[in-house]
Amino acid sequence: MRYRAVGRSGLQVSEISCGTWIGRTEGSAEAVARAALELGITTFDTADAYAATRAEVVLGRALRGVRRESVEICTKVFAPVGPGPNDRGLSRKHIMEGARASLRRLRTDYIDLYHAHRFDPRTPLEETLIAFDDLVRQGKVLYLGVSEWTAAQIAEALRIAADLGLSRIIANQPQYNLLWRVIEAEIVPLCQREGIGQLAWSPLAQGILTGKYPPGAPPPEDSRAVGPAAGKFSSGALSDDVLTRVARLAPVADEVGCTLSQLALAWVLHNPNVSSAIVGATRPEQLAETVAASGRTLSADVLARIDEILDPVVERDPARTPSQPTDYRAG
Repeated sequence: MRYRAVGRSGLQVSEISCGTWIGRTEGSAEAVARAALELGITTFDTADAYAATRAEVVLGRALRGVRRESVEICTKVFAPVGPGPNDRGLSRKHIMEGARASLRRLRTDYIDLYHAHRFDPRTPLEETLIAFDDLVRQGKVLYLGVSEWTAAQIAEALRIAADLGLSRIIANQPQYNLLWRVIEAEIVPLCQREGIGQLAWSPLAQGILTGKYPPGAPPPEDSRAVGPAAGKFSSGALSDDVLTRVARLAPVADEVGCTLSQLALAWVLHNPNVSSAIVGATRPEQLAETVAASGRTLSADVLARIDEILDPVVERDPARTPSQPTDYRAG
């Protein structure tokens, strides 16, 4: 496993992070987190809203007994965690109460990286940033980040932080993969200038880039594309055109000497503004394959061939940002 700085900060994270939303059972989620540690993953991503707060509980339990300084815990606030009007958003009340509840569930004294899960248009941005800064000054949070904010929203937050002398954002958590490259147009250039690193979620496009969805065939019965989670896939993501082009990447992966999943992860990590790729797993053994993508390089020729194969189906429209503003399950 290799490690990278988050933007221009001193925080180091593992190139592959372990996403800890709960899959089939809490037991399997704990086993995945423990396997991640054994494979050299030190960065764990979760959110208060995942599995109605249970994901944080499971992660806290999985990391019990682990030297706290050896891991980086990332969690988020914004999405609804209760029925009340103040059980959501980025008000000072919800941020302070949310951080306190997350610390309790995670069984820790501090959060390494605390993300605003989405932008809150109902709360003054100054109120949000001052609340986050207070958490940093209290030692409850070490670094600040956002998730699925637009470039304009990030830029405004940076301006306010500079004007008021507040803690700066160092991380952004966007959806980013071979099929979804929206952040390249505006967000990545801004973040490169401002020293903000990307922690990319869905680097395998919800499993599409693993090759598990063959073109012209129904999705596997145990896949996300079957059942309640099917609605999380963007329109056209499982079309025969997309799946056929993904299948054409398999020979490229073979020539490189890796699996299709590793090729997709290596592509995400090829972007120097990406600090880590967040992967999920339902079984511990799945992690070993993804971890092998860390440190793998791709030649200019391979990158050009990937673009040639996928370009007609790649989403680059910055007007589509944020990508899935109400999908809190995996980002």
